[in-house]
Amino acid sequence: MKKTKFFNKEERKWVLIDAKDKVLGRLAVRIAMILMGKTKATYSPNFLCGDQVVVINVKDIVVTGNKESDKIYDKYTGFQSGRKEITYKELKEKNPSKILYYAVKGMLPKNWLGKRMIRSLKIYPDNQHAHQAQQPQTIEVLNG
Repeated sequence: MKKTKFFNKEERKWVLIDAKDKVLGRLAVRIAMILMGKTKATYSPNFLCGDQVVVINVKDIVVTGNKESDKIYDKYTGFQSGRKEITYKELKEKNPSKILYYAVKGMLPKNWLGKRMIRSLKIYPDNQHAHQAQQPQTIEVLNG
């Protein structure tokens, strides 16, 4: 007899999160949980049941310790000597949205479902966003 209950129909809401003066890792954990749907009673690991998340004010995100100068993001192009490195400080000046994107993406499942979940994340460096019509519900994320 099958005891596990799987839900395959779930209403996906829109959630607005303000990242001003929030710690990067703690915020990324909260966003990943919402995208996976683990904050709902009808969570199912094999189904896309998480909410759509809109994050604003990402340029004002903070990190603890010496990560401002020590943290390095790297990628490999596939060619010889194709390893590219960029520090946290340089990436924050160039594209602050990528910092939160990389943090959340690393916390999601590494399969086709994780790729679909990350598409539900909309990141904006400023206070303006293009999702007013969806009437997102504001969620307060605590720092500690």
